[in-house]
Amino acid sequence: MAPSTVRGDDMRYLLIHKLDESRPEAWNPSPEFIEAMGAFMTECAESGVLLAAEGVHDSSEGAIIRKTGSGTSVTDGPFTEAREVIGGFAVLQVDSREQAIELGQRFAGLFEEVSVEVRRVMEFEDLPDDVQTQQGSHDIEAVQGGLRP
Repeated sequence: MAPSTVRGDDMRYLLIHKLDESRPEAWNPSPEFIEAMGAFMTECAESGVLLAAEGVHDSSEGAIIRKTGSGTSVTDGPFTEAREVIGGFAVLQVDSREQAIELGQRFAGLFEEVSVEVRRVMEFEDLPDDVQTQQGSHDIEAVQGGLRP
């Protein structure tokens, strides 16, 4: 992939990869996996589509915060009720949903077993006009723009 410039019509997509927490090898990647992942991430970064990417520790180091009408609760990990848990994420700036899916498929191909969820990031322009006007008093777009390349 050749380096690209970010255009205003590009879309951001969030790729969330989920791993089976009962498989310890999923959390202890081999040197070969690290090499393949590094090459893929380098390619995405050099092409200009990769905005951010991180892996996360297993759920034993996490917590879930739930807010309901009756209050807020915090549940410490591990999340034994879930077979698949978030293993990491990437934020991509691409031309289309199809490109995001293609990159998600290539990413998934690096794993023995994984599921990858592809979700378009909500942009300020995606909000209804009345909400944009209301939010205009908060400089959200400027802050969001400061976080983007």
